[in-house]
Amino acid sequence: MRQGDTIVVATKNAGKVREFAHAFGKLGLQVVSMFDYPNLPDVEEDGLTFAENARKKAKTIADALGQPVLADDSGLEVAALDGAPGVYSARYSGAGATDERNNAKLVEALSAAADKRPDAKDTLADGARLLSDARFVCALALYDPASGKYTEAEGYVAGRIIDKPRGSGGFGYDPLFWLPQYGRAMAELTTEEKQAISHRGGALQQLLGRMELASNG
Repeated sequence: MRQGDTIVVATKNAGKVREFAHAFGKLGLQVVSMFDYPNLPDVEEDGLTFAENARKKAKTIADALGQPVLADDSGLEVAALDGAPGVYSARYSGAGATDERNNAKLVEALSAAADKRPDAKDTLADGARLLSDARFVCALALYDPASGKYTEAEGYVAGRIIDKPRGSGGFGYDPLFWLPQYGRAMAELTTEEKQAISHRGGALQQLLGRMELASNG
């Protein structure tokens, strides 16, 4: 993962790059991504779990570069949709999916049957409906091609889906992800607040701890 003071993260998601850069920047490390290596192969995310996809991305890019690489796969699991969109979170609305289209499809899918579910009766002060319990999941995999070994971690954060987007921060489903403990949507948190409680922040802290143990072992 680390070459001098640089960390390679296997992603083309600008939002994730910003979050990793913020986290590692506090350690004095610079993040580079697949944006910095335009000739790297695309990785088909065809795993059945977030962990499978993270491993595949990390190994593919690490083998191509000949150095350790960190990969992330993350998404949203919604209780009322039996865990969907899950590993399909980024492409939930089909070919050419965008955050806006994915969010609109999610609200539509949950609103269609909301009147039949007791957990969708609550509303916020502004009239937004709480449509379902949900959680964000993040799987991280660090692969070292020299040793052929992975270091892995997973993080989670629970919340509820609302039917009206709130906030301009974050990315993905953040505007619809309501955090009762903060009384705000994920997209309304500061970067520091999000890093402290997010699925990606939790997974990263776990990963760093495991890397430290491995280096001292």
